[in-house]
Amino acid sequence: MIRLENVTKVFRQGKQQVEAVRNVSLHVREGEIFGIIGYSGAGKSTLIRCINFLERPTGGTVRIGGVDLAGLKESELRRARRKIGMIFQNFNLLSSNTVFDNAAASLRLAGVPKKERERKVRELLTLVGLQDKESAYPAQLSGGQKQRVAIARALASDPEILLCDEATSALDPQTTESILELLLEINRKYRITIVLITHEMHVIRKICDRVAVMEKGEIVEQGDVLDIFSNPRQPVTRNFIRTVFDTALPDSLRQKLQESERPGTLLRITYVGEHAAEPIWADLAGRYGLQPNILYGNITQLKDTTFGTLVVRVTGEREAIQAGMDYLAERELDIEVIDLAG
Repeated sequence: MIRLENVTKVFRQGKQQVEAVRNVSLHVREGEIFGIIGYSGAGKSTLIRCINFLERPTGGTVRIGGVDLAGLKESELRRARRKIGMIFQNFNLLSSNTVFDNAAASLRLAGVPKKERERKVRELLTLVGLQDKESAYPAQLSGGQKQRVAIARALASDPEILLCDEATSALDPQTTESILELLLEINRKYRITIVLITHEMHVIRKICDRVAVMEKGEIVEQGDVLDIFSNPRQPVTRNFIRTVFDTALPDSLRQKLQESERPGTLLRITYVGEHAAEPIWADLAGRYGLQPNILYGNITQLKDTTFGTLVVRVTGEREAIQAGMDYLAERELDIEVIDLAG
């Protein structure tokens, strides 16, 4: 659906050049929700604007449905953009227009007949839960309601792709949840491909299928959300994941465990889906005579998949501990030895 190959964007500021995006390559599949995460200044906003050529790349190729956007005439590019909706952090609504007129803006510009325009807008306002607000003005709306108007406006031209530029950054946590649920509903109902950028790992965890991590204009890591959460390779990725759950133990506790006279091993264990309900700790005690002590535990939802992380101190004989670790590995649990404690 969307394929970027070695995309670079350079801005010139006087005699200086700023490389906002550097040699980025990624492939967004049709119908998926693809997240791009990075801290401020990572280049993610510039990258997403390169996808619809609001920013024309300095180098590289952007293909939508196999079509190279750089090869299109201006009129052809305008037609191509009609199939790419976009929503922004600051909503970009016209304050002098009603909710209805804001949502209908693109249809009016496209010359859609009035009856069809009214039918379409009312259908979209119902979808986003604002059917009773069509005569209201933006100043009368909450932040979440404004974003819902922006989403309705973006969907009016029946896009195949929806680009979301920090769409929830200006919203409180509860409103963010409702907007993410709405985007998920839109993706499932219409099979619209969604690309969203964010600096919040919670957003990625909630609705994304795959994610790319950006730092200093480059993609440093990308893959399925589950793989990234279970095996982050880059420090920046690990920092983002810690905002969702942090498995680091306090230094005082680690010191106490290391001074213990009882031999043991400190493990970090991650598991997916059905393993969350298995009695593995009872098995470790019953089969191997081990004493597992859970020091940290977290179970979260990665879109449609349950994902859990545990930090466990297992005490017992060395041979039994190794046998217990082999047993956990056979259960397809991901095991990392943090420390030999005691």
